[in-house]
Amino acid sequence: MNYASRMFFLVFLFLASASAVAKPLPIPEPPSLDARSYVLIDFDSGQVLAAKDADKRIEPASITKLMTTYIVFDEIKKGNLSLDDQVTISEKAWRMGGSKMFIEVGSKVSVDQLLHGMITASGNDATVALAEYVAGTESTFADYMNQYAKEIGLTGSHFVDASGWPHEDHYMTAHDIARLLSAIIRNYPNLYDKYFHEKKFTYNNIEQYNRNSLLWSDDSVDGGKTGHTESAGYCLSASAKREGMRVVAVVTGTHSNNARKSQTAALLNYGFRFYENGHLFDAGKQIAEIRVWKGDKTMLPVVADGAVNVAFPRGQRDALTTSAELPSQLSAPVKKGERLGTLNVKYDDKVLAEVPLYAGEDIVEGGIIRQLTDEVMMMFE
Repeated sequence: MNYASRMFFLVFLFLASASAVAKPLPIPEPPSLDARSYVLIDFDSGQVLAAKDADKRIEPASITKLMTTYIVFDEIKKGNLSLDDQVTISEKAWRMGGSKMFIEVGSKVSVDQLLHGMITASGNDATVALAEYVAGTESTFADYMNQYAKEIGLTGSHFVDASGWPHEDHYMTAHDIARLLSAIIRNYPNLYDKYFHEKKFTYNNIEQYNRNSLLWSDDSVDGGKTGHTESAGYCLSASAKREGMRVVAVVTGTHSNNARKSQTAALLNYGFRFYENGHLFDAGKQIAEIRVWKGDKTMLPVVADGAVNVAFPRGQRDALTTSAELPSQLSAPVKKGERLGTLNVKYDDKVLAEVPLYAGEDIVEGGIIRQLTDEVMMMFE
């Protein structure tokens, strides 16, 4: 039966940690920012805590380099290249304008140095050199970028080049940028720690400073990426972690370096000041169960794909409620992993999270007697 066409009933669940029902308090409004678009998400749940035009296409400028970084990190993880690999610098990479690492044509530079040059110095030359090393040409690498974007779930992005050089068909959204930075942190934590914390980088006797100035002013900020062109404005993505909670903020289209810094800081502080995150269900833990007709078993455990986390107003965990939308009737066979419904987590009347629910095990068709008996019983349900 098609998931979208099923009739549902609600199963109300009680959070194990709730000892009393707290009176919900209003959620404070997020700061109003003079930016083209912005978003603030909770890292563990992906939940949006604040947003303005977060799914509107924007020119990402050098924030594009996050996607190039993701692919290079993935190639390293897969063993397809090493940090010690020596990359011969092409004339195209050497001639790149804008931000530069100042590599020289024909020289050999390690992948490690090029990553520092791309992430810390935002070098367009280093970025193109890495793209060519991975894929042969930058245009082929752009194809990789679009393939990876689909795998990650970046639904509002399309890439034409590796560095973010302006092009009408090259775009992202603030929400996609936040998803991408989160994916880097989640999938490549050691490489993220190695490269994104660096405040300065020296190559060819030229010292350059990370343009993410929040690294100096806020100890909880441990990485991100800036971007700027005349048409894109000043953009910044940043991740910060305080007291076990990580949030990711993206601000695009501001009018100055100071503006992108202060507005991103305002989002981060809002998230930490007014929200905390909590763990509701372990990965694989039964969240609900549903009656299955005509099967070799009668009750089916319902689970989420991984752990269930949620961000909620600080101090208000006991005011959370959960309910599971599940089919009103379900007949065998049912395959493990089949999508069955949705877990809704609410604070007052506001839905904080909608988590897909799946069958926790296989249930095959029962014997002929079971099927005939259940056929009759289902008519009275």
